[in-house]
This record gives sequence, C-alpha cells and structure tokens, in this order.
Amino acid sequence: MTRIRLRHYLHIVVLTFLLLPTQVALGFSSQFAAKKRLKHIPVSANKLPQTRIAKSTTPCFHSSLSPSRLSVSTAIDLESADFLEDDESNSSISSSSSSPTTSVGVLLLNLGGPETGDDVEGFLYNLFADPDIIRLPGPLTALQGLIALFVSKRRAPKSRAAYESIGGGSPILEYSLAQAAGICKSLQQRYGLPVKAYVGMRYWKPYTEEALEQIRNDNIEALVILPLYPQFSISTSGSSLRLLQEEFSKNGKRYGNMVHTVVPSWYDRPGYVKAMATLLLNELTQFTPEQLIEATQANPTLKPLHVLFSAHGVPSSYIEAGDPYQTQIVECVDAIQAELEKMLPEPNVQIHLSYQSRVGPIEWLRPYTDDVLPSLGALGVRNLVVVPISFVSEHIETLEQIDIEYRELAEESGITNWRRCPALNTDQTFLDDMADMVIDALQEPAQSVTEVCVANNVGDVRLQPLDERVSIDYAGVQGVGAFSSNSISNQSQENNQLLLALTATFALVLCAVLAQVYNSGNDFANILPTLPHL
Repeated sequence: MTRIRLRHYLHIVVLTFLLLPTQVALGFSSQFAAKKRLKHIPVSANKLPQTRIAKSTTPCFHSSLSPSRLSVSTAIDLESADFLEDDESNSSISSSSSSPTTSVGVLLLNLGGPETGDDVEGFLYNLFADPDIIRLPGPLTALQGLIALFVSKRRAPKSRAAYESIGGGSPILEYSLAQAAGICKSLQQRYGLPVKAYVGMRYWKPYTEEALEQIRNDNIEALVILPLYPQFSISTSGSSLRLLQEEFSKNGKRYGNMVHTVVPSWYDRPGYVKAMATLLLNELTQFTPEQLIEATQANPTLKPLHVLFSAHGVPSSYIEAGDPYQTQIVECVDAIQAELEKMLPEPNVQIHLSYQSRVGPIEWLRPYTDDVLPSLGALGVRNLVVVPISFVSEHIETLEQIDIEYRELAEESGITNWRRCPALNTDQTFLDDMADMVIDALQEPAQSVTEVCVANNVGDVRLQPLDERVSIDYAGVQGVGAFSSNSISNQSQENNQLLLALTATFALVLCAVLAQVYNSGNDFANILPTLPHL
C-alpha cells in the first residue's frame, strides 16, 4: 500500500496549528463535560436475577465477579441440560421442564473489507477515522475525520489496484459467514445446542451496529461475543469491544435482560493450536527430497526447512501502552512450534517470527517481514513456509501482500522454494474448537466488554484516564449503564456548540486546502508559499 510521504504529515501538522487554540479550548470543555456525565452514570445493580447474584460493593474488576455462571444467571444449568447429551433432536435449551427456553446468540467480530472497488475509499475512511488506528493528541482529535478523508483518498487508488489483483474485493465476509455457519452446525451436531450467529464488521458492512440491531430484534437473552482475532490487540479486538461498550453504556435498556460474556483472546486453545500445526505440517511435507538436498548444499549449517510466522504488526507505542498483543503472538508461536515438533518425524525445521503491514513513518513491531525475507535469502535459506499467524481467514494481507508482494521479494532474495500456509478458513478442527469455546464461555464466569477493555488497557492509547473512557458497572457482569439526560448543564452545551462552530469554520478552510492539494497533485508548499517545502 502507498505510504503517505512524511512531508504531507508535517504540512497537516503545520496547518492545524491554526486550529490549536480552539481545539485546546474544545478539548478542555469536552473533558469537563465528560466528567460531569460520568458523575451521573449510575453504578446500577446487575440486571441478572437478584436471587442468584448479589450486588458487589468492591470496586475491582475480576475479584468482584460473582461466582455465579452465565448459565445460572440465564436459568440454565449447563451441566445437567438436555442439549449436552448429544441428542440432535433436542432443539431447546433447558435444564428441566420448569426452566424457560433461553435464546443464545454468538456475535463474531471482525475487521471487514470492501466487497468491490467502489467500496475501497469508504472502507479506508472508516479504518483511519478510528482513533484506535490513528492516534492523535487530545487537542487534535476533532481533526480525525479530516485526516482520515485525506489519507483514504491518497491511498485508495493503489489499494483498489491491490484488491483488483485478488478478484476485485475482500473475501473476508464470505469466510466469516461460513465460519459462523460452521460454528452453529458444530454446536447443533455435537451438543444439540441451537444458536443464532451474527457477524459484525468494524469498518465495513455488515457493521457491528447492524448485528446488534438484529440481536435486539431476535430477543437474544444470552450472548457470547467472539472476536475473530486469536490474539488481543487494542487496535483489533479492543476497537470492536470499545464500540460495544459504548453502545451498551448508552443504550443498555434496549437490550432488556440480555446477559453477555466475552472471549477476549484464544490464541492458546489446544484446538486452535492443533489446527494451525496440522495445516503447517501439511505444507512442510510437500517439499521434495531434492529440495531438502538443495537447501543443505546452499548452507550446511542451517536446517533444510524454515517457517516464517508473519503476524500483523502494530505500532510499538501500543505495546508500551499495555497492549498484550506481542506477548500473545510469541506465546502462540511457541505453542504451535511445540505441537508441530510432536508431529515431525525429525527436528529439521527452523522457526522465525516477523511482523507485516506497517503504515507510515512511526516505529512498529520488529522485525519487519520485508526485512526478514532478504536476510533469510542471504543466509542461504531455500525452503520456506510463510504462516499468517494472526489471520483466521484469507483477505488482502494474505492473498496480496503475502502471496504476491512477499513471494516476489523472497524469490528475488534467493528463496527458491516458497510455500504459504493457508488461513484456517473453514477448517473443521478450528470450527469445532470455536464451538467448544462457546460452550466453555457459557459455563465459565462471565466477562463483560467493560471488564475486558479495562483489563487490556483499551482507552489508554488515547492518553485519557481510563475511568473517563469507559463507564464501569462495578456491581455486575453486564457492564451496562446509561448517561443521565441531565448530566450536562445547559451552559456547557452552549459553550460546546460555540466552540464547535468555530472549529467547523477553520475545518472548512482546511478542507478547501486539502481538496486543492488533492485535485492539483501539488504539495502544500506550492499552495501556501509561506510554508517551507519539506
């Protein structure tokens, strides 16, 4: 993908100094208003049956959780429920004839992707308008949309060409829907549990908000939330869960008595690890004896087979802010390697790890995949399997970046025998493990979206105190609250409206400048001669 030149970023920063006084004032006013709202957020008692869960008075997140299970809170005893008896004819969930039928839903969260070339620019705008993707200092957050508009327009042509190279659009929705269907089928066949599955995409259709509306219409009573990201990151699972948390805090009453639980990460589940190791083993066994000999002749000191786990990168600042992603990636690779070694007839495989898909001039997790491939070639590596470790379905970064860009780079670097491990997609071992994950989540103590966000530092990346980023229901597991309609004074609203109007005026000027730059193809320095040409 096209990298926006550093000078464009610097020009934007220089121009936004014109807006800085207003933005600072607006930032202080917004923080003041947010504090007033949070003072009125009720720390409500859990909406679960009061005879089953006592209200907690201890303001901590995990230790204050009631030992009651989600199954108990929905009046279902999973240990004695009929659907655990492997009876495919059973279409209801009940522990006895006196227990009500409870509707169970599974919400799969994913990134999303453009289905056609016409969708690319809109998808990119949604992506870069997310403050969990592009972080701006507090006074500049009001410019998020403008910067997203500029970046998406500049990146769209090359991104559109990349999607054209894989058929014109992303297959991620097709695979996500197939995974949802596979999980439902596995739950029905192996546990007799009928569930409704929903797919909510963060940056393209069907949006998470659309999935939530359908969940409300279906009167789901128990919801298991599964991000389709094995490892947790602030920028992936965290962004989607933050969206859910904000929706639940504002509109909790719209969900009635629905309870939910989140599986924040699942990179270390035995079923997932086994599925990954099995796919990798299948690729390793495809190398011929002649190719093994070729590798040994190129460098007798190296093992003849090499595996490069290529994970999606994140900015290093995320890790410094407490993102567990890097730790979970390393632990995941170690677990897959250990499982693979049990399957291999002899230890002739060397494992490597790198990170791909960095954007912009800032520091991302190292080593970069496009640096590692030439290094392996220079060492004499001839046989290589690349494994997309943080992706569970094929999409642009596997089909285009790995299969086309990285393969070409590898071959230019002397890696003659290239293979790529497929993503899990609809692998049956993987789908069965996801179904097992749903059952486990229904039986284990519930984790609310709020608790998961707090535990994984979602919100810290915005440089704001966490208790000002999320409304926390200390009393229960739902994490559902509501803003008071009287929480913001009329004066504060008037001040915000005035400041917003001033900001909008300056923003329009900036939009005009950006539009002229984009249409002319010139730099800011050519339009504003007083600025140095960077």
